[in-house]
Amino acid sequence: MFDSKKATEAAVAFVKDWFDRNGAGCRAVVGISGGKDSSVVAALCVRALGRDRVIGVLMPNGEQSDIDVAYDVVNFLDIRHMVVNIKSAYDALVEEIKQSVPELSAQSAINLAPRIRMSTLYAVSQSNNGRVINTCNLSEDWVGYSTRYGDAAGDVSPLAEFTVTEVRAIGRELGLPPHIVDKVPSDGLCGKTDEDNLGFTYDVLDRYIRTGVCEDEATRALIDKKHFANKFKLELMEKCESGEPKLAAD
Repeated sequence: MFDSKKATEAAVAFVKDWFDRNGAGCRAVVGISGGKDSSVVAALCVRALGRDRVIGVLMPNGEQSDIDVAYDVVNFLDIRHMVVNIKSAYDALVEEIKQSVPELSAQSAINLAPRIRMSTLYAVSQSNNGRVINTCNLSEDWVGYSTRYGDAAGDVSPLAEFTVTEVRAIGRELGLPPHIVDKVPSDGLCGKTDEDNLGFTYDVLDRYIRTGVCEDEATRALIDKKHFANKFKLELMEKCESGEPKLAAD
């Protein structure tokens, strides 16, 4: 049985300890999408560091249908926040890339937005004595549902070992409003929910991660395929070792 109180206390202690070791006095910079993950991360940072050391950054790409929820988050937590609309930068970069790569794929264009957002977060962080906080959870990481060097980047990841179900429980423990914690997960990029894109529900995925049980053979195979295909995203890039090359023995 998941103990949300114990998990929340552990996550808060983790954040506090990490900052003590890697940025005493620094600020936590969090990209606020209006989804549960960024909301829970911001709330954990407020609990661990105090609201004066947390900065929320809203980064719509033009119009964002759920931007009101993102405002609800920063207002509820009473944290300093800023809005950086990435549309002009995104449109200009897409157009510039298409000059050389006219066959730019739809998925490449979709992934470009979170990469611009991460560059924005690091600019804000570097200018405010900050550290960028990753907002991915275990369920997303398990099946590679993140953009490499986009939302998958950051300096520390408080939710990386918690499933979507557990993140929601932590959000409730932190006292976040239900309309934030229980909001239907969406990447905010392609107009579909996470579960539409994945082909299975987070409830099914979370149960499989924690118990190894998934009755539907096709779903289990799909989860396994995504997991193994995307494991490289969570690993350090391989490097060529220095020194003389090792030759096979005769």
